[in-house]
Amino acid sequence: MNPVLKGFIIYVFILAIFRFMGKKNLSETTTFDLVLLLIISETTSNALTGNDYSLITCLLLICTLTGTDFLLGKLKVRFPNMDKIIDGVPLILVENGKLLSKRMKRAGVDAQDILEAARMTQGLEKMGDIKYAVLEKDGTISIIPDRSKELT
Repeated sequence: MNPVLKGFIIYVFILAIFRFMGKKNLSETTTFDLVLLLIISETTSNALTGNDYSLITCLLLICTLTGTDFLLGKLKVRFPNMDKIIDGVPLILVENGKLLSKRMKRAGVDAQDILEAARMTQGLEKMGDIKYAVLEKDGTISIIPDRSKELT
């Protein structure tokens, strides 16, 4: 198979796999995740090059992978829905101190993750002190404190 076609197919496939895994997984890399990424990179390398270890094939694959990334970046700018498909959208997990359980389950986030983000970024200790908790596109959790609690 043509190296350009192989490179494009593998790029799109890996993008889809990581998108399917969810935002939370990408934001919290563990030792297991690092090992998995190393294995994926070695497997991908073998699949891309096969027995052809020539410099031309290597350069062609690098151009294909970076070109595909560049093209997807341009498509995301031109078509906002493409950005939503590739990178997702922010997701509200807590609203006025109330956990939105279905969203949390779908995102793979639990109450402890939200409270940890609240402590680390805002110094908040209770769920009731959170007006909104938002799982951002990059997998981080943004906390918006409930300022009305400060007035009482």
